[in-house]
Amino acid sequence: MIGKRYSQSTVGVYISCLHYFHKHFKGNVNTLSKKEIQNYQYHLVIRGYSRSTQNQHINAIKYYYEHVLKRPREIYYIERPRKDRKLPEILSKNDVYNIISATENIKHKAALALLYACGLRIGELINLKLIDIDSKRMCIKISNAKGAKDRIVPLPINVLNLLRRYYKVYLPKTYLFNGIDGGKYTAISVRNVLKRSTRHAGLRKNVTPHMLRHSYATHMLENGTDIRYIQAILGHNSIKTTEIYTHVSSKNVLAIKSPIAEMQL
Repeated sequence: MIGKRYSQSTVGVYISCLHYFHKHFKGNVNTLSKKEIQNYQYHLVIRGYSRSTQNQHINAIKYYYEHVLKRPREIYYIERPRKDRKLPEILSKNDVYNIISATENIKHKAALALLYACGLRIGELINLKLIDIDSKRMCIKISNAKGAKDRIVPLPINVLNLLRRYYKVYLPKTYLFNGIDGGKYTAISVRNVLKRSTRHAGLRKNVTPHMLRHSYATHMLENGTDIRYIQAILGHNSIKTTEIYTHVSSKNVLAIKSPIAEMQL
């Protein structure tokens, strides 16, 4: 998987899923029947695993049978669960501002501001290098993102100024955000920072880094940005993925008046 340029996080997820799969069948997984593999999926459902986690297990099993055991596809075909139709959770602009403002440490403030300002995934944030910041063109290059794609995202001037203040204090060498050991910052550190800043902002919400990305996309749409540009900035393969934000944008929906508004109550 490393040779095929799978991301470190994907490799870790597959290994974890296959470890559980291996443990469930007490190590005897190479001679399983199609029915036994399907029953394993029922086991995951009964144990309360989400659809996304079930899909991760399917991907790992399919990879193992196809690329390791070299089995033909029809032998290990697994029907996928129906997709959830849940809408992404969105923060208001005021909530985002309060979270960033409540972050006193300049490094932490810069990280959270950049997550929201550019609609980044958490993995994209921690993999950013100093050379990816182009202050002349006012943009950031996201290299080898999800799907092994590169893309360019615009960088707001106020966020660039914030990054400059952060740089003067911390003097990072290679990665834009360094960890304690000098390597790149960890995803769990970013999540902990966001959790702490959310609490300091007085918000009783479980805010995740990906919620900042969802909020960015929704706010851009509400500001009138063409959805095709949002698709390019977020790095979505399909416009259908980006279109989910049209369902959570409040600009038009909240402007619709209920018939009861004309009644004297």
